[in-house]
Amino acid sequence: MNRTAPFAILALMLVASCGAAPGNRTMVEGAGPDELLKLRAGPGLGYRVVLGLPDGTDLIRRDCVTEIGQLWCQVSLGSLPGITGYVSADYLSVK
Repeated sequence: MNRTAPFAILALMLVASCGAAPGNRTMVEGAGPDELLKLRAGPGLGYRVVLGLPDGTDLIRRDCVTEIGQLWCQVSLGSLPGITGYVSADYLSVK
């Protein structure tokens, strides 16, 4: 079984946004058609993966920090602001 399948299914259920919240709106871009951007528990590759996010996922960007030369932004899901984590800023696009 594909290890990303459960993440993809949950992420696709969460893609639809349902209202604006404070913060900068952004979306996942550049992960690719068959890949998911990993939403992590902290700013870096060493943190556990919370969820996989497909391109087009609506996010609310919070603060960003640099860890080992990489910019990581804390984000929450646009449709479920209670789900938060960190993603590489390289995969965020202004909405």
